[in-house]
Amino acid sequence: MLSQYNDLKDATVFITGGGSGIGAAFVRAFCRQGARVSFVSLASDNGDALCDSIESETDNRPWFQACDITDTEHLKTCIQDTQSQLGGIDILINNAARDTRHRLDQLTPDQWDESLNTNLRPHFFTAQAVAPAMKQRGRGSIINVGSNSSLLGLSGYPAYVTAKAGILGLTKALARELGPDNIRVNALIPGWVMTERQKALWVTPEALEECLAQQCLKTTISEEDVANSALFLASSASAMITGQSLIIDGGRV
Repeated sequence: MLSQYNDLKDATVFITGGGSGIGAAFVRAFCRQGARVSFVSLASDNGDALCDSIESETDNRPWFQACDITDTEHLKTCIQDTQSQLGGIDILINNAARDTRHRLDQLTPDQWDESLNTNLRPHFFTAQAVAPAMKQRGRGSIINVGSNSSLLGLSGYPAYVTAKAGILGLTKALARELGPDNIRVNALIPGWVMTERQKALWVTPEALEECLAQQCLKTTISEEDVANSALFLASSASAMITGQSLIIDGGRV
C-alpha cells in the first residue's frame, strides 16, 4: 500500500512535461493524494487523454495547458494562469526534458542551445515565477528532476549530461537562497526508467542486461518508483530536507 501524505491534499502542484512518461506518473500520483494539479506538455492529445484517465480513476481532474517550455514567457504565463485558477503554487516539479542522443563531433551551437534551453533553463525561470507566492505564504517545495547520467558521466549525449549536472548546482544555489523563506529545493535523480519512449528508442536486451548488472537491485525502475519519491520530497515528511539529491537508480555504480 502506498503512503498517503495528508498535507498534499488540496495543495497546488505545477508540473512541467506532465503529459507522458515520468511526468504523467507525477500527475497521477499527486491527483491520487487529492492535490490540485496543473501540468504543461507539448502534445495536446496526450495531455487531454491523461486528464480523462485520471478523472475517471480519482474524480480529481488535473488541469492541462499545452506549452513549449523553451518559450519562457509562455511558460511563465501558464504558471500565472495556474495561480489564478488554482491558487498559489505550493509544489513545483521541473520534470520536462529531452534526452536526444548526439555526438561531440556533430553537435551544432544551435543544437547545444536547444538542449540546454529544454533541459536546464526552464528550471530557473519556473522557480523565479513561483518564488514570490511561496515567500508570501512562508512555504514551498521545488523539485528539479535530474538524471544519474550526470553522476555516471554517460556518453552519447554530452549536452544533456551537462544540463543535468547543472541542475544539481542550481538546486543547491536555490536551496540556499530560498531557505530563509522556508522554501525547500531538492533534486530527484532517476536512473534508467523504463518509459515507453525509452523502450521504443533505446532499450535493447544487451543494454538492459548491462544496466541491471551495474545496479545493486536487479529489477528495472518504473515511473511510479520515481513518483513515489517525489511525493515524499513534496510533503512535510521531508520538512528538513533541502539542497539534496535523492537518487532512484537501484544502486547503479
